Amino acid sequence: MISIIDYKAGNLKSVERALKKLGFPCCITHKNEEILSSQRIIFPGVGAAGQAIEDLRHFGLDKVLRQAFETGKPILGICLGAQIILDKSKENGAQCLGLISGEVKLFPSPLFSEDNERLKIPHMGWNSVHLIREHPVMEGINPADEFYFVHSYYPVPASDKCVIGTTGYGIEFPSIIGHKNLIAMQFHPEKSGTPGLKILKNFCTWNGHYVE
Repeated sequence: MISIIDYKAGNLKSVERALKKLGFPCCITHKNEEILSSQRIIFPGVGAAGQAIEDLRHFGLDKVLRQAFETGKPILGICLGAQIILDKSKENGAQCLGLISGEVKLFPSPLFSEDNERLKIPHMGWNSVHLIREHPVMEGINPADEFYFVHSYYPVPASDKCVIGTTGYGIEFPSIIGHKNLIAMQFHPEKSGTPGLKILKNFCTWNGHYVE
């Protein structure tokens, strides 16, 4: 069973639908016992970092995530779930989970493309990912594949070794990060068509081992 963590942070049903389409049993839950007894954890989310951290702590899910991480259970963070796994966020000045050292930054403004076109914030739409490290969850993903993004903030790990992929949008920012049994992506694989489903399938069969 795969637990999709419910902490009032949205996009849970779309993740559930994607997993069921792939044939993997899953449940949306905030129950600590269910999460800790599951084989894998997906930690999605949209919204503001400050409120998300409050809700996580209200349900005791901050401790559950930390325990799952420390015991080696495979964890996938999506969008906001790729941000609040770091130490802190510029959004709301939130103190986050600290599973990976680093901070969450806001896109600079104004932001311009290589053609000097002013870019909108949030970054919304389809974009590619440049993989700078191999990872089992990204196996079979091609350079031309594109993924769906919606965000104004992005994760910046303290160590470059935790950056698995980057994306260009005015600046080059980390769009896939990971450490040990945790991998997280700023984009939404559940909304990214065939390449996104490939990532989810890879995660659902990943044993959590990753050599940095």
